[in-house]
Amino acid sequence: MNSRKIVIAHRGASAYLPEHTMEAKAMAYAMNPDYIEQDLVLSKDNVPVVIHDIYLDDVTNVTEVFPDKKRKDNRYYVIDFTFDELQLLQVTERFNPKTGKQFYPTRFPKNKGNFKLHSFEQEIELIQGLNYSTGKNIGIYPEIKNPEFHYENGKDIAKITLDILSDYGYKTKNDNCIFQCFDAKELERVRTELKSDLFLVQLMEFPEETKKLQHFATYADGIGPWYKQIIDKKENGKWLFTSFVSDAHKLGLKVHPYTFRADQLGEFSSFNEMLQVLFFEANIDGGFTDFPDKIVEFLAKK
Repeated sequence: MNSRKIVIAHRGASAYLPEHTMEAKAMAYAMNPDYIEQDLVLSKDNVPVVIHDIYLDDVTNVTEVFPDKKRKDNRYYVIDFTFDELQLLQVTERFNPKTGKQFYPTRFPKNKGNFKLHSFEQEIELIQGLNYSTGKNIGIYPEIKNPEFHYENGKDIAKITLDILSDYGYKTKNDNCIFQCFDAKELERVRTELKSDLFLVQLMEFPEETKKLQHFATYADGIGPWYKQIIDKKENGKWLFTSFVSDAHKLGLKVHPYTFRADQLGEFSSFNEMLQVLFFEANIDGGFTDFPDKIVEFLAKK
């Protein structure tokens, strides 16, 4: 991994097209990020499906197509459907299944277009095919979702995913693939028990996990925190930071925070301010964004 800042297309070009659709991935590819992200959940017949969650009812029309396949909690789970059944669903912009309201109102209109779910293999073939036809070399950045839930349902998502990666030539740190997971126990297993030599990123969600950086460094090559774990506060017009990034760098860990959204600026006055503060003042190594074009352009100007 080189020292320049990298751009990771979060769920594809998800600011412009429904997340994790092939269309969002093709659009992201054309924006020249360094990596395109795939979230993975297994189908009933063990096909890794590219979708952000173990649920289907906030990005598809599953309630209309399979009304009787919901579980006791009224949710619809990817794992209860074969890959062929999943192909019958329409994918749409993310919405709240209780209210039907779209999450990001200014993004692609809900229930428009003709989008489908696809497998991890199909997406790898799209990206490798485009690398071949364009001469570019854009990487993949898969995340296995909720391994514990998969175990409870009798499935080993890590092993299935690593086997597919290996089949497509992603085996070592040089192979343009970064493998990520929130579950620390499982990511450590990927390194030690499953003996993967891929570049591993430990995703982080909770403040107390910052105390575990030293342990993460024993098996991971990088960490993926929420960007707010890096910022402390603004004082006299100047941003102050936690010791997070410098602590990680001292341990040799790369830092790839999530998620940079131009339509969700939080404490920043503009998207450029957000990027300047995190990429250059806080000195992160890369970031996940729904707007890959904007960060690619921003970094090119630097």
